[in-house]
Amino acid sequence: MTEKTPQVITFGCRLNTYESQVIKDLASEAGLDDVFIFNTCAVTSEAERQARQSIRKIRRENPHAKIIVTGCASQINPTKYGEMTEVDRVIGNDEKMKLQSYVEHPTQERVMVNDIMSIKETANHLISGFEGKARAFVQVQNGCDHRCTFCTIPFGRGNSRSVPIGEIVTQVRILIENGYPEIVFTGVDITAYGADLPGQPTLGQMIRRVLALVPDLKRLRLSSLDPVEMDEDLWHQIGNEPRLLPHLHMSLQAGDNMILKRMKRRHSREDAIAFCKKARELRPDVVFGVDLIAGFPTETEEMFQNTLAIVDECDLAYLHVFPYSPRPDTPASKMPQVKGSIIKERATCLRKAGENAFQRLLHSQLKTNVTLLVESIENGMILGKTDHFIPITIPSAPSITVGQVITVYVIDKTQDQLMGQLIS
Repeated sequence: MTEKTPQVITFGCRLNTYESQVIKDLASEAGLDDVFIFNTCAVTSEAERQARQSIRKIRRENPHAKIIVTGCASQINPTKYGEMTEVDRVIGNDEKMKLQSYVEHPTQERVMVNDIMSIKETANHLISGFEGKARAFVQVQNGCDHRCTFCTIPFGRGNSRSVPIGEIVTQVRILIENGYPEIVFTGVDITAYGADLPGQPTLGQMIRRVLALVPDLKRLRLSSLDPVEMDEDLWHQIGNEPRLLPHLHMSLQAGDNMILKRMKRRHSREDAIAFCKKARELRPDVVFGVDLIAGFPTETEEMFQNTLAIVDECDLAYLHVFPYSPRPDTPASKMPQVKGSIIKERATCLRKAGENAFQRLLHSQLKTNVTLLVESIENGMILGKTDHFIPITIPSAPSITVGQVITVYVIDKTQDQLMGQLIS
């Protein structure tokens, strides 16, 4: 009988993607075989619902397999997942990064979740690659020191802590040597990078040093940025470093100042507009993605219109729209709530604005040469993402392989991607 390798099912952010690869490596090293490990997300109630639904489905289809639940949802609500009859073990966000958590022994606790606020350092792991992916993720930071009124993530991740620059350099070198041409720096609040390290290096200083020490790193992306925590070195990299790709994601959440204040965000509407303006002055071809919450408590129609308007004012190309859902024990859950039907309407409206903005971006790329990372080759077609993270397909060619970076000519578009051809 062939042993089954550990299966890791990932929900949520890019940091979870990185950690899921670590989990898979640790579980394999511990000798686990017929096991499903759920790395959960707690950013919305919908994310938790999807995880629980998936757990039940996997149990029905695999009655004899072990099921382990970890991630932010299990860290915040260990009892909820411990009470699920489908679940064999629950481990917290700190424990999931330790080999001993996966080594089975007779006295093993069924629920093992510690006080995440007591963790002072990142659990750094050197990994060789990411199964089935053409780009690699590197954790540079974890946790968050801020307490936005809608968010439970600090209670799932703990306070902000950074990975030392030397460890980041080592990890990037390993991934580059193993054939990954594109790296994504990820964390919970990466613009808070370095405040807890000796000398307090900033995110921009860390990026500058990594790019200098790893000249073979040709393509670097960043996860979500806070518009008021940008340092001068980071701005310099955006304007002068072509290896830093022109696609920035901003943790915006709303475009109305009163709602931002009630969210306890650190930026204003004007800060977000200034962020986009400065980035475009430094890098005219830059495109922006944002997170937006529809129907935050107390949001009036006028407040919502301010959020809707900022999509066009900043020419935002990628919208991640979250209908507001109250998270237990957060200040926002105790504020006057917006009716569910209105939240749904506003989310739909924002998504439509996002679709229109994305179509404008696609149209702007027609009849141009673009560079793309080849992510897969299926049914005679190459699939990849451009520097601006736009999906693109071209007819395959014998000389092209997954992981290559190639330049193509854009000939057409569909509703959700570009169509190109190799430049002869």
